[in-house]
Amino acid sequence: MHIKTLLNRLENYKGFVYQNIKLIEKEAKLTLEVYIRPRKNSRPICSVCGRPGPSYNTLPERRFEFVPLWGILVFFVYAMRRVDCPCCGVKVEKVPWANGKHRQTKTYAWFLAGWAKRLSWSETASAFHTTWHHVFTAVEMAVEWGRNHANLEGITAIGIDEMAWGSGHRYVTVVYQINNECKRLLWVGEHRTAGTLLKFFRWFGKQRSAQLKFVCTDMWKAYLKVTAKKAGQAINVLDRYHIVVHMNRAVDKVRAQEARELKEKGYEPVLKGSRWLLLKRVENLTFKQIPKLAEILQYNLKTVRSYLLKEEFQFLWEYRSWYWAGQFLDKWCDKTMRSGIEPMKNVAKMLRNHRTLVLNYFKAKKMFSSGVVEGLNGKAKLTTKKAYGFRTFRSLEIALYHTLGKLPEPDFTHNFF
Repeated sequence: MHIKTLLNRLENYKGFVYQNIKLIEKEAKLTLEVYIRPRKNSRPICSVCGRPGPSYNTLPERRFEFVPLWGILVFFVYAMRRVDCPCCGVKVEKVPWANGKHRQTKTYAWFLAGWAKRLSWSETASAFHTTWHHVFTAVEMAVEWGRNHANLEGITAIGIDEMAWGSGHRYVTVVYQINNECKRLLWVGEHRTAGTLLKFFRWFGKQRSAQLKFVCTDMWKAYLKVTAKKAGQAINVLDRYHIVVHMNRAVDKVRAQEARELKEKGYEPVLKGSRWLLLKRVENLTFKQIPKLAEILQYNLKTVRSYLLKEEFQFLWEYRSWYWAGQFLDKWCDKTMRSGIEPMKNVAKMLRNHRTLVLNYFKAKKMFSSGVVEGLNGKAKLTTKKAYGFRTFRSLEIALYHTLGKLPEPDFTHNFF
């Protein structure tokens, strides 16, 4: 079967004809050049208004990259015509296999974008004998098309979080859809300020914001303030994961301080090597760690009391009723405030200040939590690792949308994967 026959079957462009095909060998590399000409009596299409018009003149031949065949680079070769458009003046014609001044065909761009989900961008460029910039351009095209055609209807639950990237204190704000039927990245914004989140709600629109029923956030004041202003009708479910993080930090701070005090006073270093014993859940301890933890718990130390308070707090998540969960939370906070352990008292004060938001987890019937958000954040961090070396927020933004956005793609007559 001739290559021209295959192209006519897979890439048939109205108004254009595959003229001839040449196999060229240069510096021990094979290249396949497919020459295209306009069909007789066809009129070029204006690239601005999309209307056909008379041909003005013909430009020199241009080469457009197509999907490689058996590792052989394939190029479409075509001499672009200029259109004498009555509305726009003299413009270069619009061709169906490429966009604007891009030297990649649309098919090849989607081909690279598809592989860039499976491999890193550098690996994709190496595998298909192209450049990193060409892969980035392809992914950027796929993201822009997908964002313009994405369906934003029926979104009732979102999760908001920040994520560190690059070196230094650089953060991005990420917003996910966390409905049971669809979990995806909706929006990425640079920095983690109130202004950043306001940009999301402006993009999302007032009507869609009013349809939100649940919003999962952490205790970052900027997020809480903007969420209350723009989606006040939604139940703001506080991030359970970050509560546990604050609790663990408090226990670890008590342990480190008390370990230093024991060493200074010349006592036996019973807390040495106990950090992860105290931070891990009991069910996650190894067989060697269980006896060591049991030995530490025999001592009357602030660290032990902090650990027991932390473990007792975990019973909160077993409640179903928000009322009884609130009763337990109040008693736990009172008990912790009487303990005299400052780091744990700070956690209790924080929970008292955010009592309503903590109990919203139970008002939402435990349907939504930060676990989904943290899972998606894990995938986002993996994407940033695969994209190691990115220097700009734009590159990070494109990579995250491409990997986590579940963006739609156009229908093709043939799948090259």
